[in-house]
Amino acid sequence: MRGILKDCSEREKLRYYHGLLGEEKYAALREMILEASKAVFLGGAGVSTESGIPDFRSKDGLYRKKNRKFARYRPEYLLSNECLTGKPEVFFSYFRENLDCREVQPNDAHKALARLESAGRLSGIITQNIDGLHQKAGSKNVMEIHGSALRSYCVYCRKNYGPDFIFQSLDPVPRCPECGHMVRPDVTLYGEILPDPAYGDAIRILQDADLLVIGGTSLEVGSASQLAHIYHGKHMVIINKGKTKLEGKADLVFHESIGKVLKAVSDSI
Repeated sequence: MRGILKDCSEREKLRYYHGLLGEEKYAALREMILEASKAVFLGGAGVSTESGIPDFRSKDGLYRKKNRKFARYRPEYLLSNECLTGKPEVFFSYFRENLDCREVQPNDAHKALARLESAGRLSGIITQNIDGLHQKAGSKNVMEIHGSALRSYCVYCRKNYGPDFIFQSLDPVPRCPECGHMVRPDVTLYGEILPDPAYGDAIRILQDADLLVIGGTSLEVGSASQLAHIYHGKHMVIINKGKTKLEGKADLVFHESIGKVLKAVSDSI
C-alpha cells in the first residue's frame, strides 16, 4: 500500500481508500495500525451495545425507553445536575434502574482493544462510556471523559465509594456514613464540566497521535466531536453502524459491527 500511495496527493489517497471494499478495507486498517507509532481509539455508546447496554438516541436507545414513572421528565433532565440537586429521589431512582452496569461483560470490541494495547499497538482509549468495560477487558490507559458509574463520592467530605454503594443503598438518596451528606455517582451529568485530568489527558494524547480510530459514536455529543476535531494526525478511521460526522475526512469508514471489525483486525496482528 505504501508503494501505491507514495507520491499521491491527500485527495488521491482518500479516493483510493474510499474505493476499497471487503477484505481490502480490513487489510488497510491492519496496515495503518501496524505502521502507527501512536494509535488512539475514541469510542462512544455503540462500543457497549454489543454487551447489551443500550445507547441513548437510537430507536432502541435509553431515551426512547417507555416508563410511566419517568414519563413527565425529559431524558436529558433525568441525567442532569439540575435533577440531582433539585429532585435527587427521582435522579437516583432513574440512575439505579437504567445505569447499573456492574454485571455486564466486555464484548469483542473491548477485548480486541485490550489486545492491541497489550501488543503495543494502541497508545490509549478515550471513552464517553461510564460502564468500566474497557478496564474489565484489560485495557490500562483509559480516559473516561464522562466519568464512571462504578465510582461514587460524598459531595461534602469527598470520601470515595465503590461500585456497589449507590446501587445497594436502601435510602432513596444515598448518604455518606461519615458525614451524612449525599453520595453521588462520579459521572459527568448534563450541565456539568468534563472532568480533569481525563479530558486534558485525552487532548494531549490526540495531539501526538498518528492514527485515530473512532468507534460507536455519531459524534453528535459535543465532547466527542470536539476531541475528534483536535486530531490532525496521519490517518482517521470510523467504525459505526450509522452515519457519523467527519466521514468525509476519514480514510476508512466501516458501517459494520464494531466488535466484528476490531476482532478481525486484532486477531491478525
